Amino acid sequence: MKYLYFMEMGTRGHVIKHGKQSGNAESLELFVFGCLRAPETEGFFVLRAIRIFLSVTTKQQDIRKKETKMNSLVIILIAMAVLVAGYVFYGRWLAKKWGIDEKAKTPAFTHEDGEDFVPSSKFTVFSHQFSSIAGAGPVTGPILASVFGWVPVLLWLLIGGLFFGAVQDFGALYASVKNEGKSMGMIIEKYIGKTGRKLFMLFCWLFTLLVIAAFTDMVAGTFVGTGLEDASVAYANGSAASISMLFILVAVIFGLIQKKVGKMNEWVKAVVAIGLLVVMFAVGMHLPIYASKTAWIYIIMAYLFLASVMPMWLLMQPRDYMTTFMLLGMIIGAVLGVVVAHPDMELNAFNGFQVGNSSLFPTLFVTIACGAVSGFHSLVSSGTSSKTISNEKDMPMVGYGAMIVESLLGVVALVVVGAVAVNGTKPDGTPFSIFSSGVAGFLEKMGVPVTVATVFMTMCVSALALTSLDSVARIGRMSFQELFLGDTTDTAKMTPVQRVLTNKYFATVITLFFGYLLTLGGYNNVWPLFGSANQLLAALVLIALAVFLKTTGRTGWTLYFPMGMMLVVTFTALIQKTIALVKNVAAGQATFLVDGLQLIVAVLLMVLGVMVAYSCIRKLFGAGKNSEKEAA
Repeated sequence: MKYLYFMEMGTRGHVIKHGKQSGNAESLELFVFGCLRAPETEGFFVLRAIRIFLSVTTKQQDIRKKETKMNSLVIILIAMAVLVAGYVFYGRWLAKKWGIDEKAKTPAFTHEDGEDFVPSSKFTVFSHQFSSIAGAGPVTGPILASVFGWVPVLLWLLIGGLFFGAVQDFGALYASVKNEGKSMGMIIEKYIGKTGRKLFMLFCWLFTLLVIAAFTDMVAGTFVGTGLEDASVAYANGSAASISMLFILVAVIFGLIQKKVGKMNEWVKAVVAIGLLVVMFAVGMHLPIYASKTAWIYIIMAYLFLASVMPMWLLMQPRDYMTTFMLLGMIIGAVLGVVVAHPDMELNAFNGFQVGNSSLFPTLFVTIACGAVSGFHSLVSSGTSSKTISNEKDMPMVGYGAMIVESLLGVVALVVVGAVAVNGTKPDGTPFSIFSSGVAGFLEKMGVPVTVATVFMTMCVSALALTSLDSVARIGRMSFQELFLGDTTDTAKMTPVQRVLTNKYFATVITLFFGYLLTLGGYNNVWPLFGSANQLLAALVLIALAVFLKTTGRTGWTLYFPMGMMLVVTFTALIQKTIALVKNVAAGQATFLVDGLQLIVAVLLMVLGVMVAYSCIRKLFGAGKNSEKEAA
């Protein structure tokens, strides 16, 4: 009976007109409230609470009116309820099934070296994980994909975040901690073979070049303070650039203080970090730095070199720790702004499976990477975070929890673009500018001066990309080194050539050099290729994790559907991108440093992806006879 009830409620609001598009917002509202009222429905206690809250905080609306639009506050509350429930129930269920040993010594202690392996508090590791993975993706992806409508974007953020992305992030962290802090490449070697490891590390290295190129161009663009007609924009960019440079200096000082003092009380540490943020913000607004985009690209590359070779505790950890408070402040400010303004969702609910020259499949699933599922996250989980975890019980919060917060950031970005949408679609401008101006508008309604709000948001969006950049540069350096490692890490037993190729300074320079070449192509040209490669990496990691879980006697069937779907999505997108690049070359419209390099990288990614996937899948479905269950 309850299914007939849902059908009847959905049918009553089936066709609602929003401008020129047929929206389904009212149908969704009717369905949700139908769930709330259905007498035989179970498991909707959270939604009932939302209904009660809405009855006293929002005006009563007649859901039968043709022009009814979903309120953004409803979307935020539903998303928060779903994400929290997913963490509490599904995340903890995975941890229980896989096994957490609170008494086991983690790699941070067994391999402590003061550089990469550094025992750290739960929130310190969480802050590094979150600030590293919450790059430009959760803002850029949902805003770009909003052309398909807000409903498919919201569904992918929630479903992808809970059952794809968070599982991958947690799984990569778990597998690395259980294997002495090894990266995904070394884990693949252990459970699949040396050839699989070599291919995977080459794939990872190529992928990091794409991330460096896309995010460097993006950050440099937000720092440009010269040659702009709008003086207020130039001031905001220059101030954000100044604050970012202060971040680097203050992070080193903060790291040295923590090293000297020893273990600091978490509350004291948090107060100090927030105080430093306020001081840096004030100084940066009074002393903006104005420079061209080219100059900022060189400055960012110099910073990436330092971040790649300096000890974790000296630069990246303290920087990520302070950045996390700023990013959480941005999310909280945006949510409070939605509560105060509670704007209607001006985007169309669904614009169809084909919009312009883009089809919903696979475009939606590669455009929204961070916020739903991103292969890059697995490199952070296994490359840096796993080496700083102090207790296995911290892994669910760091791995699964950080991804949940990032998914919420993606929903916030969707709500922001929905509030400023024009005629049912996103306004003109870059995703960063749309997000910055939207949230700044929310903050202004809360009494924050417009100049302060604009500078704060410019700083936040640049920090989103910059904190991912330093992590990926370090991971790219490590991937290049591991690519040429043999059976030993002892330099005395290596050949002269091998010693050079595995030197961290040489590996960093090579990585940044090729990343710089791809930067010349610009963010818009690199992003589609980056998105496809990112999701293909996620598929390969999910397959490798499935092999690890099956080989060690743990539950791994939950990864089968996500890995299969992502393989289909990403190979489809890469083939489409390759065809487009070939057409440009054939038409004589291509340049080598833009289309030529991208075509080479696209073909290499596809070939490597097929080879790694084949090796992993063959091992996965042939690993049952040689299962070696490990102690949890």
